[in-house]
Amino acid sequence: MKRILVSGGAGFLGSHLCEQLVDEENEVICLDNFFSGSEQNISHLLSSSNFKLLVQDVSMPLSIEVDEIYNFACPASPLLYQRFPIETFKSSVLGSLNLLELAKASGAKIFQASTSEVYGDPLLHPQPESYFGNVNPIGPRACYDEGKRSAETLFFDFHRQYQVGIKVMRIFNTYGPRMSATDGRVVSNLILQALQRKNLTIFGDGSQTRSFCFVEDTIRAIRLMMASPKEITGPINVGNPTECTILELASLILELTGSSSQLSFLPQRTDDPVQRQPSVELAKTELSWQPTYPLKEGLLKTIAYFESFLKKDVD
Repeated sequence: MKRILVSGGAGFLGSHLCEQLVDEENEVICLDNFFSGSEQNISHLLSSSNFKLLVQDVSMPLSIEVDEIYNFACPASPLLYQRFPIETFKSSVLGSLNLLELAKASGAKIFQASTSEVYGDPLLHPQPESYFGNVNPIGPRACYDEGKRSAETLFFDFHRQYQVGIKVMRIFNTYGPRMSATDGRVVSNLILQALQRKNLTIFGDGSQTRSFCFVEDTIRAIRLMMASPKEITGPINVGNPTECTILELASLILELTGSSSQLSFLPQRTDDPVQRQPSVELAKTELSWQPTYPLKEGLLKTIAYFESFLKKDVD
């Protein structure tokens, strides 16, 4: 049994990881202030003797003994982080600093959930880990993009200066059950709009691309990364290399939901990347990982989750 801290453990990815770790009979401490996470995501774990909820902001120091740390604590919703940019930047930078100090004091391995947003609006396609990115440091998305880039800097500086065992993963678009219904991400937005027979909102002309990875594939990669040899620090891209336009995604969601909704086109968002596709060759060679879920299968599971969510909301 390991004692494992999962910051942001009540969020989308964090809750799936907590569930797996508890099922394996580890002692799991979920750190969350519910700024973007939801207690509903972990409600089924609260009765477990192996699960403890610690309600605290990650930007505040903490002192506990742990064997491993997973850091997911940062709003990932564009709507939320653009509304609360300073809180977002603090969670990335001060949160990472606090958890790295804890890892240093405990001798714990620490995982950082970084993001494809460190590449900004990329000029290189697909994006390998060696690419430094094209980020606007003063734009409306900078609090998230530059916050995550700064967090990576801290992780590698702690590794070089204090020999802290780090694992840094750049996670591309991930979707699946437990996505927030209000976070403004394209998959949840379009599914909910289709199920509610509302117009599907497309920002720009819909030709921009994304690469969608199902949550079970992403969690599997995270576990493989944490279990990898100490010299594998990352950063490593994880995502689905199969590119999809937003129009193609919308059409597939309409087909799978049987919805009669129409498309509604809105102005392109500021600094919204035109193309986003990971190179996952490093994940294949160093982690023996590649995604296995087809988009259609993953969307069907996600649609079923949101159908249940809407039914509960009505009840």
